[in-house]
Amino acid sequence: MLTFATLGPTGSNHEFVTRRYLDFHGLPDARIALVLEFDVAFAMLRAGTADFVVQVAVHPDTASVVGRHFREFFIVDVFVSPSRPLAVLTRAGVDRPRSIGMQPATRAYVDTTRWEAIVDEISIASVARSLLDGRIDSGITATEYASLHPDHLRVDEVIGTPDDAWIVYGRERTTGGALLAWRDSPAGRRYRALADERRRGPAPPR
Repeated sequence: MLTFATLGPTGSNHEFVTRRYLDFHGLPDARIALVLEFDVAFAMLRAGTADFVVQVAVHPDTASVVGRHFREFFIVDVFVSPSRPLAVLTRAGVDRPRSIGMQPATRAYVDTTRWEAIVDEISIASVARSLLDGRIDSGITATEYASLHPDHLRVDEVIGTPDDAWIVYGRERTTGGALLAWRDSPAGRRYRALADERRRGPAPPR
């Protein structure tokens, strides 16, 4: 059974997107191993208890991960995926929220000057848990938690579903030292269509 390690806990955006990726590739039986630190994921890759690691490109650890591991492990694939729908949720009954929890990669999604304290969390799932446990007043997390806990959480601001770039790491290099890209991707087709339009020039007036 193939094992893909990614960031937990259960309910994280990493788990959600990794499952979509595995479904896209027709790997419904592949196992997702959830970790709380990417160093653990790469230790699993080294030990052979994980076959691949999936990480969002905007994660604060991405640059250091690539820098520390590129001689041993390789970026074998990249893809684009929307996140789970996100929102700023606030605990019911809190009229003036003073603290907000967030996974650091989501910090720029809102104006954080409205809160006195910013609390870094591992994932959007841990943000939801901290909200429900009363450790923070507001948090950037999946919108669905408000529907799951309507007596405890309310939606203060809808963020939506940002498109993120995702990286897959493995033990065997896939580039062969050359550029590896999908020529007939939606972007590739758009490039060629725009280039054709520019070569033809503006349409003549009627």
